[in-house]
Amino acid sequence: MTGAGDEAFVAAVKPLVDAMGGEMVPPDEAGTDDVVLSWEGAAVVAVRLPQLADSLDHILAALERGKGRPLADLDRKAKQEIVRGLEARGAFAVRHGVETVASALGVSRFTVYNYLNREKGT
Repeated sequence: MTGAGDEAFVAAVKPLVDAMGGEMVPPDEAGTDDVVLSWEGAAVVAVRLPQLADSLDHILAALERGKGRPLADLDRKAKQEIVRGLEARGAFAVRHGVETVASALGVSRFTVYNYLNREKGT
């Protein structure tokens, strides 16, 4: 980073990078899969994107922090809402997504599938 404007840019994108479970690294340390962000014509920071499976774990941890207690301790309605939200975010397209979510919610895979099917009206 070269100046105060760069620091403001990094501070502005940090919440987004944190929310998706990414990591910010100096642009000169960027790998081929990293995304280099430029500001006013200069590379300022690189974002190392998480693996999809890590993203799901990150999302579940964030949900748990937001609820203030383990997801397994939530009532059925809250768990159903979480499953709907995760489906909208593509969580079940990730390999072992249903198993990961079921474990976090303290329910069986069958229950997660029931929540998914209930939403679809089947």
